[in-house]
Amino acid sequence: MEHWNSTLGSGFILMGILNDSGSPELICATITVLYMLALTSNCLLLLAITTDARLHVPMYLLLGQLSLMDLLFTSVVTPKAIMDFLLSENTISFVGCALQMFLALTLGGSEDLLLAFMAYDRYVAICHPLNYMVLMRPRICWLMVATSWILASLSAIVYTVYTMHYPFCKAREISHLLCEIPPLLKLACADTSRYELMVYVMGVTFLIPPLVAILASYTLILLTVLHMPSNEGRQKALVTCSSHLTVVGMFYGAATFMYVLPSSLHSPKQDNIISVFYTIVTPALNPLIYSLRNKEVMGALRRILGKYMLWTHS
Repeated sequence: MEHWNSTLGSGFILMGILNDSGSPELICATITVLYMLALTSNCLLLLAITTDARLHVPMYLLLGQLSLMDLLFTSVVTPKAIMDFLLSENTISFVGCALQMFLALTLGGSEDLLLAFMAYDRYVAICHPLNYMVLMRPRICWLMVATSWILASLSAIVYTVYTMHYPFCKAREISHLLCEIPPLLKLACADTSRYELMVYVMGVTFLIPPLVAILASYTLILLTVLHMPSNEGRQKALVTCSSHLTVVGMFYGAATFMYVLPSSLHSPKQDNIISVFYTIVTPALNPLIYSLRNKEVMGALRRILGKYMLWTHS
């Protein structure tokens, strides 16, 4: 195959799930509804956490960051996918592809680390409640947030620069919803086997330690909860932790499928479905999972709604 100058050419063609389905109009409508749900629910959750003083505690600071990451992650991918389908224009420039890859890797990586810090927060709150405000003081919380963003950004920029340095062939079609490493490497006109191995090893390294930390935290939490004398305290702890574990399961399940399982075990069509799940479905569901079963969040949202109603009638 001939090489093409990707920096000067017209870029790539994203052949996402909408172009590869039997009923693209229905799928487009569903994705649009899910995106609007993600926008609304994450913005409401961020508004509640920011404006309600009762939620100015470490757990909700971390939850607010998770909502921000979800909001940005889905906005990096979904609007372009919808507009591409409506305008029948699926191209993305070389720079645009690199930027999308960098942002997606940054947001995905930072969420990976943040979920581990959230598990530690729940471990401290339930297993060491008397030391909670010392071990989770504001400076430590912001250090956790900064660590998540900085490490993920550094990792993302290395991956992006190295992936985009390969020469690409004239078959510019990316069989994926967004610019990600595995589908892009299939277009490279060079031997990428060593780099693919490195991506696999680094993917395992980046995903497994946080997952192990989460599982260890919740094992200790479960042991502590089982010895709680109060049924009410036990139930409250289990409700809070089950919400987090649901989010963890959705995120790590999709990430493991995409970056840890060998590419021979999954097809491009399966990759497309999984990409929809972690870029569109999960950001829409996360705030609902956390807020609908959380009395403090629901109370804050009712107070905000009450103030808005009073303001509109005054």
